[in-house]
Amino acid sequence: MSTYWCEAAWLGRGQVEPGILIDTADGFVSAVVAGVGAPPPGATRLTGLTLPGFANTHSHAFHRALRGRTHAGTGTFWTWREQMYEVARRLDPDTCYALARATYGEMALSGVSAVGEFHYLHHQLDGTPYVNPNAMGEAILAAAADVGIRITLLDASYLHGGLSADGYLPLEEDQRRFGDGSADAWAQRLEELQPGPRAQIGAAVHSVRAVDPAAIAEVAAWAEGREAPLHVHLSERSEENEQCEAHFGCTPTGLLASVGALTDRLTAVHATHLTEDDIGLLGGAGAGICMCPTTERDLADGIGPSGALAAAGSPLSLGSDSHAVIDMFEEARAVELDERLATLERGTHGVDDLLAMATVNGYRSLGWTDGGILEPGALADMVTVALDSVRLAGAEAETAMASIVFAASAADVTDLVVAGEVVVRDRVHVSVDVASELAEAVREVTS
Repeated sequence: MSTYWCEAAWLGRGQVEPGILIDTADGFVSAVVAGVGAPPPGATRLTGLTLPGFANTHSHAFHRALRGRTHAGTGTFWTWREQMYEVARRLDPDTCYALARATYGEMALSGVSAVGEFHYLHHQLDGTPYVNPNAMGEAILAAAADVGIRITLLDASYLHGGLSADGYLPLEEDQRRFGDGSADAWAQRLEELQPGPRAQIGAAVHSVRAVDPAAIAEVAAWAEGREAPLHVHLSERSEENEQCEAHFGCTPTGLLASVGALTDRLTAVHATHLTEDDIGLLGGAGAGICMCPTTERDLADGIGPSGALAAAGSPLSLGSDSHAVIDMFEEARAVELDERLATLERGTHGVDDLLAMATVNGYRSLGWTDGGILEPGALADMVTVALDSVRLAGAEAETAMASIVFAASAADVTDLVVAGEVVVRDRVHVSVDVASELAEAVREVTS
């Protein structure tokens, strides 16, 4: 059992309270007591404003090695993808573990307590399995466990190299390691992956470009049968829509609906290029949407219709995806600020809505349905933000939340608690030398 005294805490929907005492036991919040003026003996003091831990709903950990190497040039998503494949060629279970551990360490320092890892680097370069077919996935799980954050490993089915008007294309050379041959073989491999105390196993369909309708239905049935999260890249690029329309006569969202994959278990990642009918289908099903603004703008993907999706009934969550930056404050405010650019209107998403995207909505998208809130019975995950930085100086009780959402950065995070245990204290990870490990891991796969 651990006790934390919060100088102030956000308890949801506009509630910022001073002097909050949070008791934890067995990884859960056991009590929340307001109006405690000073930390009692034995309590850990959290100075600043404490919130539920952040959920980074969509991550490709190995993309962290691309930072600074792909962002400044010209080109398109497709030329960026070739550079991404080049890094992927350098990865084996050992280098994958080192890079993921360092990347998750950076997330922890940024206040991320739960990550959804959209994982498709399954096999050896020629497509043959490792002796342990889940060696890569287990390396990622081990990395998150070492850092101390929660993970939902979203193991992705990836069967085809693309889609044309004439049908699906074979896997390209750099894609062979992604594929299992069939959805059934994917499922058989996945059955051998074991969750852990802070780990869940979920399912993913890479995209309608890479997985055919029959296989999508199989993956969705696997997730439904195990009450597991299901994620999919959806309409990230307009080319995907054009290819799907040319071959199937419907949008990617329509295709998912036709095979029964549109449910409230699904999270569609990006959902940038949608029709009004698509928005209605997604919202009507209660399907979640993970927006990744820093990646979407880096790749010139476009601005997704976040306001229309939220209004239609889709809960929004956030991901840092390719890790151009890892900063959940930046992702949160970008949803609103990008919406302002697209609609020429302000205030579509309120402060509490943006914080919910970073916390409770993300947790639920990843299958942690009792997380992302600070109340008895919830997961004891919390992040503390200093209010005395140059970015937040002058913030007062009534403006603290808006100041944090629209001006704070990852550098303002001071402490992170996961499952009632300290992971980051006074801006330092308690067990991982993040900067040096990042430098070494990136060097190993790029030099």
